[in-house]
Amino acid sequence: MIPLWFKLSWLAFLAVLVPVYLQEYGPLNFLWLSSIALVAGCAAAWLENRRLASMLLVAVLLPELVWVLDLVLSLLLLGNPVIGAVHYMYNTDIPLHVRLLSLYHLPLPFALLWMVWRLGYDAQAWKWWLPIGWGVLLASYAVAEEAGNLNWVLGPHGQPQEWVAPELWLAFVVLFCTVMWWLTHRLVRWLHRRTRETGGPGQGPGS
Repeated sequence: MIPLWFKLSWLAFLAVLVPVYLQEYGPLNFLWLSSIALVAGCAAAWLENRRLASMLLVAVLLPELVWVLDLVLSLLLLGNPVIGAVHYMYNTDIPLHVRLLSLYHLPLPFALLWMVWRLGYDAQAWKWWLPIGWGVLLASYAVAEEAGNLNWVLGPHGQPQEWVAPELWLAFVVLFCTVMWWLTHRLVRWLHRRTRETGGPGQGPGS
């Protein structure tokens, strides 16, 4: 169901990005939800694993679309991000080739959507993702002193906040992400049902 060229392209991109990111940011950077989706998405494509693809789509669809929107708006406003998700794309302290590799955020949500459209949506995926997602957020908080504000567990826009206790902010992030994942699940399930009604791909059992 997933073409070989798609799998090879994704794998080739990872072969370039992973060593560059390891050198520039270190291994803990791969705790970002988007990085997890990028790496695990390649595995989902090669395995043609509907559950894994669905889990990753639930995890990152909405924040990745926000990233895309913020980049487009920042380009229209000549380098002034509105939401704050892409500030680092204009940070000249980060090498240009590293920032260009970060453009993977642009196709990622659409690649995951397309995979789930091809393979079908696993309606149990969001329940499987929840403990993993919570674990990632807690791990991000645990290594924040060394790795920085991963997944914004210290504050919005990549900066630590000072309004409430750090533990309270973390609880808010966990709650916010849980609601976001549930809403994404509802949206994707509705879209998948509409696709099935029109006779599209991905009509396997358990969708």
